[in-house]
Amino acid sequence: MTTPARPPSPATARTVRWWRHFEVPTLVLAMLLYAAWAALVHGHAHVPGVLLFAMGGCLGQLHSSLQHEAIHALRNIPKPLRWALVWPPLNLWLPYQLYHRSHSSHHVNFHLTHPERDTESVYHSAAAWNCYGPLRRAIVAANQTLAFRVTVGPWLRLFKMAWSEAGRLAAGDFSHAAIWLVHAASVAPIVWYVTRVGGMGLGEYLLYFVYPSMMLGALRSFTEHRWGDAPHERVAIVESNAMFGLLYLYNNLHHVHHRSPTMPWYEIPGHFRRNRAAVLEANGNFYYRGYVEIARRYLWRPVFRPVHPQW
Repeated sequence: MTTPARPPSPATARTVRWWRHFEVPTLVLAMLLYAAWAALVHGHAHVPGVLLFAMGGCLGQLHSSLQHEAIHALRNIPKPLRWALVWPPLNLWLPYQLYHRSHSSHHVNFHLTHPERDTESVYHSAAAWNCYGPLRRAIVAANQTLAFRVTVGPWLRLFKMAWSEAGRLAAGDFSHAAIWLVHAASVAPIVWYVTRVGGMGLGEYLLYFVYPSMMLGALRSFTEHRWGDAPHERVAIVESNAMFGLLYLYNNLHHVHHRSPTMPWYEIPGHFRRNRAAVLEANGNFYYRGYVEIARRYLWRPVFRPVHPQW
């Protein structure tokens, strides 16, 4: 006869509630990330270049994933503390406040993939496409291949942001000025630590940390959205290994995230395993068996035509 399992003690139950309430795994991960980043910058001279490129990129991407997590989850932590946890701009280029605003707009599911309303869409409207010259069309088309998106895409993203912000200033709109001033003040201590304490040139940091981080971000987002009649058919599932899962905080299981944005990252893979059939049915089987499959299919071939079929 099987002995029934004992219920957890009150002390254990309180610990579990506290652990879940404050999403302790995320807080621990953030502390480990900052410690690893500081150690790698400080000891970079003893790390081979290829390994430094890989490790620096992974830490930068993991920090971006934590910033994404703070937008959606950690809801039981006051907003100022939640923002402070991920505020340090390790990747230097994007103010967290702008990212927060832009990404929150992206989560209006009805607008997903819209060339103008979805802030993360890589589609272009037919009207805009007809106005492009041959060079711009060639660049946009090339950006639909994984090889181009990962290597040149980060530079295009920086150019697009700089062009947008410059246009805003030229039009007399200074609404982002305070954000950029605060961002500059936040970047200063990062640059000080990198150059003065770590003894690393700023160019080296951009090459070994910032650029590979942006490359990994471009890999994750390459084909996580496509046009579909139903909004949830526009969101992919990329079932990758544990390394990429942790690196992206399981945002590669993107459809799960869009259906339950506040679900903590460490609960996403279990939810997907338990509801796999229902998830893949809901997103029209928009599915890849890892990033190797994506590279095999789209390294040199376009993932889809850049002109949006609807707008």
